[in-house]
Amino acid sequence: MHRDEIYLQRHPGNPILRPSQLPGADALMNGCPFVYQGRIHLLQPVIWRGRDYPSMHVCDSDDGVQFRIRPEPFIQFTGRTEDDPLFHLDRWAIDPRVTKLGDTYYIFRPGDSYLGTVALLGRTTDWQTYEHLEIVSLPMNRVPCLFPEKIGGDYVRLDRPSGRREGDIWLARSPDLIHWGRYRPLLRAGFHWYAKKVGPTVPILTEAGWLVIFHGVQDSCAGSRYSLGAMLLDRHQPERILGQMKSWLLTPDRDYEFNGNVPNVVFACAALAFPERDELRVYYGAADTAMCLATGSLRRIIAACQTGE
Repeated sequence: MHRDEIYLQRHPGNPILRPSQLPGADALMNGCPFVYQGRIHLLQPVIWRGRDYPSMHVCDSDDGVQFRIRPEPFIQFTGRTEDDPLFHLDRWAIDPRVTKLGDTYYIFRPGDSYLGTVALLGRTTDWQTYEHLEIVSLPMNRVPCLFPEKIGGDYVRLDRPSGRREGDIWLARSPDLIHWGRYRPLLRAGFHWYAKKVGPTVPILTEAGWLVIFHGVQDSCAGSRYSLGAMLLDRHQPERILGQMKSWLLTPDRDYEFNGNVPNVVFACAALAFPERDELRVYYGAADTAMCLATGSLRRIIAACQTGE
């Protein structure tokens, strides 16, 4: 067993999605898993050789390991004119976060403004058509993560603003998904393996509270290292951290995580929990080049948050 496979074990077929599976692709970056019609899907960003802008594609799977990639983009740069306020914002289709509320899937993704990244919100019900809703943050706030149910009558999201600091996790509330406020700090970067910045994924409701997988970044003389950790939030007061792992869940330890477009990176946008079989499935990007899978015991990871392992 490698040094970081205490809580999560990598799939032996990693990477499970490679650029070679889509002709013309240079990289498959940080896809977001979701369940649609009872099957595991990915919303998968693709970086193309010889093209200025990436696109996002829907991938579906029968077993959660072997994925079929739709060749036609689900989200792409639409060739807007310069008088359109979304002209620049809509160019960088990466790092999506998908949350299902009712029959609607809401998608947060970054927009590239001249002041820095903002958050764009869109939605779909059938994964055939995409509707852009609004710009829902000011710079710098890269990609919020929406809770999959209202809390206290409000929509709630995890934010990752940055400015004087590289990036901490905050919490915000909204009556309508468009207007956000009541901001509260939640998790601050500072522990050794996330000393530079932290960033959230879509929260998962468990019997113990909201499980949140997050990435943390550490700087060294060899550059940045992106790892994954976990924390547990109170179900009714998500501003309250019930417990947090002090160690990482997953850190770069394989050739495909060390070598790629951005070396030394494991990065997740969401994870999927299956309590009936005590399983957490973490789909993660490796070195901004390929997609991978790691699985572990949901109960054990929750317990590690509670005890601060």
